[in-house]
Amino acid sequence: MDSQKTYILGIESSCDDTSAAVICNGTILSNVIANQTVHNEYGGVVPELASRAHQQNIVPVVDQAIKKAGIIKDQLHAIAFTQGPGLMGSLLVGTSFAKSLAYGLDIPLISVNHMQAHILAHFIDEESQTKPEFPFLAMTISGGHTQIVKVSSYFEMEVIGETIDDAVGEAFDKSGKILGLGYPAGPEIDKRAKLGNPKAFTFTKPNVEGLNFSFSGLKTNILYFIQREVKKQPNFIQDNLNDICASIQYTIIGILIDKLKKASKQTGIKHIAIGGGVSANSGIREALKTGEQKFGWTTYVPKFEYTTDNAGMIAIVGYLKYLEKDFASQNVMATSRLKL
Repeated sequence: MDSQKTYILGIESSCDDTSAAVICNGTILSNVIANQTVHNEYGGVVPELASRAHQQNIVPVVDQAIKKAGIIKDQLHAIAFTQGPGLMGSLLVGTSFAKSLAYGLDIPLISVNHMQAHILAHFIDEESQTKPEFPFLAMTISGGHTQIVKVSSYFEMEVIGETIDDAVGEAFDKSGKILGLGYPAGPEIDKRAKLGNPKAFTFTKPNVEGLNFSFSGLKTNILYFIQREVKKQPNFIQDNLNDICASIQYTIIGILIDKLKKASKQTGIKHIAIGGGVSANSGIREALKTGEQKFGWTTYVPKFEYTTDNAGMIAIVGYLKYLEKDFASQNVMATSRLKL
């Protein structure tokens, strides 16, 4: 790679976090994230509120990212931004800001697929993370996505399995809602699962053909189970909360690992990488470690700050595309259902 320093600004605004990062070649110099707590009381992201918060946050976040990186905006070589998939109102804020800034600085604009960024976050130069070897299988698991992707090179990716209904993060959050936990419920379920018995209660695993996932049936199964038990014993949730959380987490992770095993067997690929917010879950990380011993996998888990939505992952894709001179025109549009 060129020894010259290349600075790329990454902007991420696909859901409810406004983030900006500066990368120099493959190294992240700053990665600033403004979270939106406004959604907590609604138990989910409210699109209209999200886009308004992005409008308030984007200028200070970008300004902070550039200052933290120790550069000035005139040193930037390109602006990379999330084109999709995501919430349309949120994407529009990041897209229009990136287009304006690139136009004003007269530098290239680079559009990034959010899902591709979750996968390529593994290629950020970081002491604490090892870069996967091609080809590898990437499992992207988050509040909005559940996919298994065969990755042959930086820009050659094929989705070989995906959810046909809810995403895995949604399954955690909706189960948490049934149990009366706050939003997002994933981290709370994970915390309580460590204190409970994962085999205390049995939930149904959906029977979905091939490498696709389904979580809506499991969610219904959990709801009916809780309603039935609470009828018999009003304090059932409070008395068994850790065990319920452990059993739900055990079932969800079982579904994910079963499909990964199947994908690895079908493709003959033993390099496995995970990405997306749910990859922060301790249970999934432990299950992957077990997979290394049981199935001879080599597993790759990104640094915690690159698992959730962040601009660092957008910036690394921006840098890799910059090397290929793969630029977007000023006519580029935000696309809420952008395919990988």
